[in-house]
Amino acid sequence: MTAVTFPRRPAGVARVWPGVPRCAPMAAARLGWPLPGSSVLFLCDLQERFRGSVAAFPQIVAVAARLLQGCRILGVPALVTEQRPEVLGPTVPELGAQDLPRLPKSAFSMAGAAAPLLGDPKIRSVLLCGVEAHACVLTALELRARGLDVHVAADAVSSRSQVERALALARMRQAGAYLSTCESLLLLLLRDAAHPKFRQILPLIKEPPPDTGLILGGPLGALGGG
Repeated sequence: MTAVTFPRRPAGVARVWPGVPRCAPMAAARLGWPLPGSSVLFLCDLQERFRGSVAAFPQIVAVAARLLQGCRILGVPALVTEQRPEVLGPTVPELGAQDLPRLPKSAFSMAGAAAPLLGDPKIRSVLLCGVEAHACVLTALELRARGLDVHVAADAVSSRSQVERALALARMRQAGAYLSTCESLLLLLLRDAAHPKFRQILPLIKEPPPDTGLILGGPLGALGGG
């Protein structure tokens, strides 16, 4: 039998198999690159009673509203939870989520309320924002345990205590969640300025987001001191 030989691949050049996209879904997941068709946005407990106690709450809501607008444009479904709404009140109107169902919960995780969406096998990535970082936003840990990619919009996440926020973000990163921003996530979803929806997304990223002062907030910083 004649041996078959293949040309040696130059050093530093990745292998590309014929007919396989250079950035297939599994490769995108390993790189932390969300895809519109396999992502969902979780908006965690942005409720009235947190308005006066959570740091930079108006700015957090404004950034989350931008992310929601962008996800609507790109066809990424969104889910809104409310922690004990009979006590903590409804979702604030400025989020712009009035048309979305509000899923009440008492658990410090969104996973139970989100079970129908998480049961969809095509969902691979969750974009996560809201309050409080050290409580219900730590849903990120359960999502990671289920094998999902988690992208935390750190400029749309807060807590009453900035020590709690900093440590929670560090804990999420330790669990393999990706810390990002609203603008970065929208650009990752778009991938290319030639995207047909780019013109619609542009106003959401052209104006600088409100400054929360929280990205480096807390004594350990957003990344938990590296």
